[in-house]
Amino acid sequence: MAGTTADIRRGELICELSALQQFDTIIDVRTAAEYADDHIPGAINAPVMTAAERARIGRVYAQESAFKATRLGAALVARHLAGHLETLFADRPRHWKPLIYCWRGGKRSAATATWFNLIGWKAGQLEGGYKTWRRHVMEALEALPAQLQFIVLAGPTGSGKTRLLQALAQIGAQTLDLEALARHRGSLLGGLPNYPQPSQRGFETALYDAIRNLDPARPVFIEAESRRIGKLDLPAKLMQAMYRGRCIHIRAQLPQRVEFLLQDYAHLFAAPEQFKQQLSRLAHLHSHKTVACWHGLIDADRRAELFQALVEQHYDPAYRRSSRNHYGDLATAPAFFYDPTAVDSREQAQALLAQLALAGDCGRPKILDC
Repeated sequence: MAGTTADIRRGELICELSALQQFDTIIDVRTAAEYADDHIPGAINAPVMTAAERARIGRVYAQESAFKATRLGAALVARHLAGHLETLFADRPRHWKPLIYCWRGGKRSAATATWFNLIGWKAGQLEGGYKTWRRHVMEALEALPAQLQFIVLAGPTGSGKTRLLQALAQIGAQTLDLEALARHRGSLLGGLPNYPQPSQRGFETALYDAIRNLDPARPVFIEAESRRIGKLDLPAKLMQAMYRGRCIHIRAQLPQRVEFLLQDYAHLFAAPEQFKQQLSRLAHLHSHKTVACWHGLIDADRRAELFQALVEQHYDPAYRRSSRNHYGDLATAPAFFYDPTAVDSREQAQALLAQLALAGDCGRPKILDC
């Protein structure tokens, strides 16, 4: 089997990352918390210890002996594994081939793989465990962005860049939606209700998984972002590739932008005190009088006036500063006039491709140097 070597000491198969596709199922036997933080895409979680049990093993190892910790750990693994065999894996066929990993390819995955092979399944153990996967992701995020040709959709808050990006994806253009991966709209008020952001490691794995499936021969549409989306940091190499990319200035009329924001951020008014607290975080950039005025508009439920004030007093000045630093003078960049309030943006997305001479096969762009 390519990408694998036999481990004579244990009689099980130690596998490299290149062998992932040769297995029917990838099984993460780490704790539920470790799995939730990050895992190999497509892996299922079958923890053989809880977080509390793992901490207990660590204390026994440090305070008593490695032998006692190993004996206790074996009992815990056996107990959890028995439950999984009676439930999660009860219907797996005779020729099932699972690949198992834990934190660093240690005892948790080794014990599980040993038992699976004794049962008769052809189980493999990932060499180096999750740490091998994590190292692979970080190395890929260093190398892959430079291979892509980005078209950056730059535009002020409320111009509908994300909606246009989604429409481009719907008509077959190649896109990378960072805000969808980060589960955040990217601004101070950009948190999505009932959708917490992933961990930094989970975000990086999702980003890697998206980037590795992109075709370097075709342009990739991406939305202009700052270094952070909510609590998450974007990889430096990705930011550099975006700054080197070609950009287009998405423009929209102010009334349309305000109407669009009223639609997209309507949930903020369901918790007005929390909304006011969020705006208070801008007090270091604006006078207390200005922030108090915004609070008054919330109390009076004057929504359109509030969003117009935020656009004119905060978002547009911040956007102009950021764009000058990273994307040159957008005043001279090619512009695309977009209506973010349209029910269906696919026709406008087609018009953008036509403007860029990308209609049809979405080939290499001929214009758009910033």
